[in-house]
Amino acid sequence: METKYASTAAVAVKARQEASTVFLAKVFNWMAAGLGLTGLIAWLTASSGLFQAIRPLFLPLVLIELGLVWYLSARIEKIKAATATGLFFLYAFLNGLTLSVIFLAYSGASIAGTFAITAAMFLSMSVYGLVTKRDLSGLGAFMFMGLIGLLLASIVNIFLASPALYWAISLIGVFVFVGLTAYDVQKIKELGEQGIMSQGGEAVQKGAVIGALALYLDFINLFLMLLRFFGGSRD
Repeated sequence: METKYASTAAVAVKARQEASTVFLAKVFNWMAAGLGLTGLIAWLTASSGLFQAIRPLFLPLVLIELGLVWYLSARIEKIKAATATGLFFLYAFLNGLTLSVIFLAYSGASIAGTFAITAAMFLSMSVYGLVTKRDLSGLGAFMFMGLIGLLLASIVNIFLASPALYWAISLIGVFVFVGLTAYDVQKIKELGEQGIMSQGGEAVQKGAVIGALALYLDFINLFLMLLRFFGGSRD
């Protein structure tokens, strides 16, 4: 009897793990699609000269992006999956417009090199988030507080223009987004194990989109922080 129960439990665990794997694949696919769209739009905007036309709209675009992230995060349970997906790609598109500035400020080789470094670090922390037995909830809360601190310090440094504070923010930012990557991947893995794949297409799609948004933000911000260290000027 005990053997039967143990076998049943093992089957259930395996089923949860397989469902989690499928869900994670969906999340990473959407994240990759968002990153691809952002990169393409950024390159086209910079290479075509369109950035000069949208320069006066730079701040409004950034504010719209922040609004989209807030809306998606706060309303994901209320909106339809198709709407969530559309808003995610709209955000990726707008982010491509604003990030086109990096193609004007940094050389293509340094951007490609920094992207490779970011991808390696992101992959390493994703694997850690997947395989570790440690509960990363405490780390996630700590990193979120660090993120708030970074935002406040960045605002202060707009007025101080301190090079030392700039580099400190960049270094701390790398650690913050590395930690958030591991935390977010573990959280997405747990969501998959808790049965989201059995809740219907709408729930799966919305869960995958909001997970993709979290990982997309981790990757982009880690890339931008590392670009401050490894980016070479076009001049």
